[in-house]
Amino acid sequence: MHRCLHPAPHRFFALIASLVLAVASAHAQADQPLREFPYTPGLDVSAMDTKASPCEDFYQYSCGGWMQNNPIPADQSSWSVYGKLYQDNQRFLWGILDQLAQRGAGNTATQQQLGDYFAACMDEARVEQLGAAPLQAWLQQVDAVASRAELAPLLARAHLATGSAGLFFGFGADQDYSNSSSVIAFAVGGGLSLPDRDYYLKKDARSAALRRQYVAHVARTFVLLGASEAMATQQAATVLRVETALAHATLSQVGKRDPYKLFHKMTRVQLQALTPGFDWDAYLTASGLGDVKVINVTEPVFFKALGQQLRSLALEDTKVYLRWHLARALSPLLSSPFVNAHFDFFSKTLLGVPQLAPRWKRCVGLADAQLGEALGQEFVARAFGPELKAKTLQMTQQIEQAMLDDLQQLDWMSAATKARAIEKLKTIINKIGYPDRWRDYSSVQVARDDFFGNVSRATLFESRRQLAKIGKPLDRGEWSMTPPTVNAYYSAQMNDINFPAGVLQPPLYDPKMDDAPNYGNTGGTIGHELTHAFDDEGRQFDAQGNLKNWWTPKDNQRFNARAQCIVKQYAQYTVVDDIRINSRLTLGEDIADLGGLVLAWTAWKVQTAAVAPESREGLTPEQRFFVGFAQWACENNRPEDMRVKAVTDPHSPGRYRVNGVVANMPEFAKAFACKPGSAMVSAKPCRVW
Repeated sequence: MHRCLHPAPHRFFALIASLVLAVASAHAQADQPLREFPYTPGLDVSAMDTKASPCEDFYQYSCGGWMQNNPIPADQSSWSVYGKLYQDNQRFLWGILDQLAQRGAGNTATQQQLGDYFAACMDEARVEQLGAAPLQAWLQQVDAVASRAELAPLLARAHLATGSAGLFFGFGADQDYSNSSSVIAFAVGGGLSLPDRDYYLKKDARSAALRRQYVAHVARTFVLLGASEAMATQQAATVLRVETALAHATLSQVGKRDPYKLFHKMTRVQLQALTPGFDWDAYLTASGLGDVKVINVTEPVFFKALGQQLRSLALEDTKVYLRWHLARALSPLLSSPFVNAHFDFFSKTLLGVPQLAPRWKRCVGLADAQLGEALGQEFVARAFGPELKAKTLQMTQQIEQAMLDDLQQLDWMSAATKARAIEKLKTIINKIGYPDRWRDYSSVQVARDDFFGNVSRATLFESRRQLAKIGKPLDRGEWSMTPPTVNAYYSAQMNDINFPAGVLQPPLYDPKMDDAPNYGNTGGTIGHELTHAFDDEGRQFDAQGNLKNWWTPKDNQRFNARAQCIVKQYAQYTVVDDIRINSRLTLGEDIADLGGLVLAWTAWKVQTAAVAPESREGLTPEQRFFVGFAQWACENNRPEDMRVKAVTDPHSPGRYRVNGVVANMPEFAKAFACKPGSAMVSAKPCRVW
């Protein structure tokens, strides 16, 4: 799990297959639903390794005991404090859904909808009985395509019903970068199955071996669909060839962090000229978007290459590619041969996960993803009271005041830029716990004996809900996470920070604990999200959420110089093997980690100014603040998982999200009496905010 999810500029509906894969790696420590939410202390001295020197490796000092006592479970690619809370939330949701599935006489229509959805998902015997039958209708549509002209409407239907950007590209709705109050259509690059373009392009032995394993998995899936071994091998090679061509035209992960590289508004005529051979009129009409005139094309180079592929590929090869991507997207919803094949490559091979999670975990995850605000209402009613919301809001306002004070005193920013920064800060909206208005899912038909159909109909509902936003007034009250989610985020275009109820539970926020660890942990997270408004990506958007340069040239240079200090520092850290952090990819999160804790420290000092905090459990208040901060990041990771994250994850590993921050804070050195030259004391501390 991540402390912060910084949403991509194109916030589309979640891909169902990807969600099932993620949920499939969740741990089932106890196969019993929870009726009451469990308590875990916000600062756990047993999780520490006091034999380690805090001045030499603060992460080991704070988390060494936790890492020793929490080996990675068999159905996890990694294990962490966030992961354990996610597990607790899932077991608690399981308890809710299990009760609702009993068809109690007092259930509301929404509660019964949730219960029936969960019951259908849990009916494994029915799923096994159907085998690959639910997929066959889609494969028949692909087989029936007789000309390239028929591809566009088929893709439109498939995108709506499966939510898969693996079908050549993705299409959805999002805010216009130049006018954040306007929602326009977005066409985004896609078409790949492996985690990133580099998996197709790198020439080293490990990458080549992984591609061979991928091709073998694709062939295995084609055999499950009825192909001979020889034919399946040939078809798998075709899939790799097409995806490799698309990978060559795909932006790098670092490139995708630059909003200007993702902002290319085009008319339908211009998009059609970019991709001759693909009928956009037919695609948009079949999508219910016949009147759409403007589309933001996030990666024009990709779409040009896509057009070339569609023109040059034999029709049968195109159909092979579509068959594979439909099977990949929908395999987790089919019988065990498909589920196991999908898991064996995408979890076991790619992430090192030995064991598939039990079905209840996958069903809880799907219910949260597809009916999340309905389920969220049930979660909030049981696990998130008004006192917690009020305390979190108070902490947020204190941290925002700390940033305001800091901005007003900055000596490296001009008055003009400072005024715009303060305007942006004062405009940020705080969303705590859950949305003000709950989403209505009453139009989603749920049948107790139709798991695959339920998922398909819920996906179609969300696809159409997203596309219906195009040309309509922006709903600034909408959330991009469900209330039980163990995460938080800042949205640059909404200019808001969002803290779901799920992330405001012990041990991340512990109402039984003193302020020091709570401000170090949750306070640091609040400051982290707030700082995202001014990191290397967020700072490019103004107070209204528009992509606009509000920096003077000199202030821009000064920011970049300060950010370069962070880039240089984190580039020295090793992730796994000989792979070092891609500090251009992690820059925004690294800036936010440091800036967030600086703000949390200031807010904590204000909070405790009237009543001096006391030492507890052998730690001073200042030491408790820093240990509380560090212990959110305690984690263990499989090497396979670390290799994937090194390429795709904009967050640094937990060890460096702790050690990299405290090394830049003189307050930490003072709290632990660290001497100059210690590993946790930087000779030239970095400071952006």
